[in-house]
Amino acid sequence: MAASPELPAAATTRRKAGRHRGEGQWAVGHHTPLNGNEQFKKDDDGLNVRTRIETIYAKSGFDSIDPNDLRGRMRWWGLYTQRKPGIDGGKTAILEPEELDDKYFMLRVRIDGGRLTTEQLRVIGEISQEFARGTADITDRQNIQYHWIRIEDVPEIWRRLEAVGLSTTEACGDTPRVILGSPVAGIAENEILDGTPVIEEIQRRIIGNPEFSNLPRKFKSAVSGSPLLDVAHEINDISFVGVEHPEHGPGFDVWVGGGLSTNPKLGVRLGVWVSRDEAADVYEGVISIFRDYGYRRLRTRARLKFLVADWGPEKFRQVLEDEYLRRKLTDGPAPKQPDQRWRDHVGVHKQQDGRFYVGFAPRVGRVDGATLTKIAELAAEYGSGRLRTTAEQKMIVLDLDESQVDSMVSGLEALDLRVQPSPFRRGTMACTGIEFCKLAIVETKGRGASLIDELERRMPEFDEPVTININGCPNACARIQVADIGLKGQLVLDDDGNQVEGYQVHLGGALGLEAGFGRKVRGLKVTADELPDYVERVLRNFEAQRTDGERFAQWAARAEEGALK
Repeated sequence: MAASPELPAAATTRRKAGRHRGEGQWAVGHHTPLNGNEQFKKDDDGLNVRTRIETIYAKSGFDSIDPNDLRGRMRWWGLYTQRKPGIDGGKTAILEPEELDDKYFMLRVRIDGGRLTTEQLRVIGEISQEFARGTADITDRQNIQYHWIRIEDVPEIWRRLEAVGLSTTEACGDTPRVILGSPVAGIAENEILDGTPVIEEIQRRIIGNPEFSNLPRKFKSAVSGSPLLDVAHEINDISFVGVEHPEHGPGFDVWVGGGLSTNPKLGVRLGVWVSRDEAADVYEGVISIFRDYGYRRLRTRARLKFLVADWGPEKFRQVLEDEYLRRKLTDGPAPKQPDQRWRDHVGVHKQQDGRFYVGFAPRVGRVDGATLTKIAELAAEYGSGRLRTTAEQKMIVLDLDESQVDSMVSGLEALDLRVQPSPFRRGTMACTGIEFCKLAIVETKGRGASLIDELERRMPEFDEPVTININGCPNACARIQVADIGLKGQLVLDDDGNQVEGYQVHLGGALGLEAGFGRKVRGLKVTADELPDYVERVLRNFEAQRTDGERFAQWAARAEEGALK
């Protein structure tokens, strides 16, 4: 920038000296790495670390792993070091990474569209039992996560997964993560269109492709033709949402720039309608914009949502059309509001072909390898061999004849997998928490499970849909800002002045129906021990004060602060 003639030379020098070197956007010529993450990605593509894992680290052990591979590139293959046991939440932000690292890994298996076969689920369960001490959590990104994985076992785990068509490729890292999909794609009676071919084409073009393996940060995506809006489309970097165009028929409405964490933003519509055949081109264009124009200087601003917020949807669409697609897109309608409060497909439902699918709820996504193996056996016995995971930490068995439904339900219930769960089991999600996560401050999975049990005991007649999302830190992996009751883990003071585990509370967030972020009541923090009392109190206030048909989120937005404490 030229110096202003009104400024003295000394002032101009000071301005230049204090100016940073852009935002690290490749498209405007800023290719010099501006932080350590950008440097190690420039030094070597994360996809290349697999060879070192197989030929060096798996043979020489944990201590042989290069630090930039250990805490960087290994994520490109779904591997994170897990938290060393016994380190309390107060140390999370104080200790160095090597002090937090255990010599075991979390390994994430990506399940694009939530699609599984019984053979695949059986292998997942067997790996869990043999290599992961039985762990196998279902995530709200439709993945399966193992813990306690040794580096020595990773090549064999990959061999077994890939033999049945599964992968950990780019399950983590600054990459295109798993593609969420409607778990009832191609089978639901009310489906607008089946997004499965879109997911498959994106996988073919993008996943594992070095052209897209160095993004500014992670890139989350979703594709659903369901009118239930069942993939949390508002909080992904890109989402394709099924709509009916008055002239062109079924297709997708495109959303960009959603994301949560410490700076939550809802995605925005580009105002375009794209056919199923066009969708992969649009995906490739949007991820290319992120790669080329995304902010790489600060990790805290390296998500697509910041670029979309700065540009606005009109400019974003123009750049997509003019620079990447080289053609104009068709204007299109917004999706209709869903007519159901639950979007998780739990219960018994009829399919297009007259058969049935059964959705069931574990506790906060926590299962184990032995249970997954038994689910696979049930699905093989009564279904066609197809299953799905959901974006709500649930699972579905497809293709049941009517005569087989009761047997399937009984088999699942015997495993404590509820087909008709209470609102508390159905609506409670939790992230990994301090048990394994190095970023966490508090416990989550066990806390969520005990909260479900306590609320079921105290409020057995409560039957309103309500979501309770529990997160171990501010990063919102469990979507705390868009839950009816969102609980963000932090250390708080109890009545005796002691620092204990607790939560900041968000109330009245929502997706799908009047999407928005929850309300924070000034000074409202709850200790972990007080949590059941607090949630019961708020829900009883809701029951007493709600109007006919009023949802919890609507009530929480208008309620007096006293009713929320």
